[in-house]
Amino acid sequence: MKVTKEMLHPDLQRYYVPLSLAVPMTSSELGVKITNFFTHFIRGKEIKGFINETLEIPCRNSDTVIRTRVFRPENQSGKLPCVLYCHGGGYLMGNPEQFLLIIEAFLKARPCVIIAPDYRLSLESPYPAAFDDCYDTLLWSKENTERLQIKPDQFIIAGHSAGGGLTAAITNKAVDTKDVRIAFQMPIYPMLDDRQETESAKDMDAPAWNTRSNRFAWNVYLKDFYEKNLEVPFYAAPGRNTDFSGFPPTITFVGEFEPFRDETFNYVENLRKAGVPVKFKYYEKVFHGFDMLAPESSIGLDAIDFTVDSFCEYYDAECKQSKPEDK
Repeated sequence: MKVTKEMLHPDLQRYYVPLSLAVPMTSSELGVKITNFFTHFIRGKEIKGFINETLEIPCRNSDTVIRTRVFRPENQSGKLPCVLYCHGGGYLMGNPEQFLLIIEAFLKARPCVIIAPDYRLSLESPYPAAFDDCYDTLLWSKENTERLQIKPDQFIIAGHSAGGGLTAAITNKAVDTKDVRIAFQMPIYPMLDDRQETESAKDMDAPAWNTRSNRFAWNVYLKDFYEKNLEVPFYAAPGRNTDFSGFPPTITFVGEFEPFRDETFNYVENLRKAGVPVKFKYYEKVFHGFDMLAPESSIGLDAIDFTVDSFCEYYDAECKQSKPEDK
């Protein structure tokens, strides 16, 4: 499907040309390297009014460390629920600092500690590097609840795009292993299924992220599996999972003109069939990541409000003991 400017929501039409021109940057090795070079300059950016830390967390399966941002309220007087936030970028690009807008919104909405790993990216380190880094960060956080002043049984997993895919994968493993109790998950327009068999994945020529960039990203992330003709595990591509029993309540939304539309529909349907509470919204006439790329547009603001309001609703329902504890 060729998405034209006129097909978009009126508030998004001015983004059509620049975001269409940006697609080659997300679908070639050179473009990705250039993008990552520039995102390096925002590393360490802070959120005013909150405590900002940068930690180095050890990897369990490599000699590297995970640069991790930690954000917490000032004058915190007890343990709080913890949000593990996984940034987006097709597993190829990005860092936590690119998503400070939504991280700050969560911090202001409810008292919590947010931990955001700067996981290894797929051009240099394909699967399972990103997944391992995020899951290792989750386990380390549970092991260091006193240091972080977080509650060991109230973890929330969240992320956008590839970060949504990592959210679904981490939640899946936590459910399987029972390593950590997940209060609820927020895989927002998640990158779930490498098979790309749905209509929206096979034929979506749209701004920001399209079939071409999606195919390139999966080929890089799962390079070793494709080259060796190995079966792709569902921790790498959560859309392959078939057992959703025991999953925590879920919040997500997706837009009309993006490759992840149909696989998100399928994911939501499978969760609901398994009896999992799901809060879901579908946005027409939007491209991938419209809320983060056009946050001041009316429809972008609506999506951000949906995300934060849903976060508050599930926080209040699933973290009932979330008031700060006395030391």
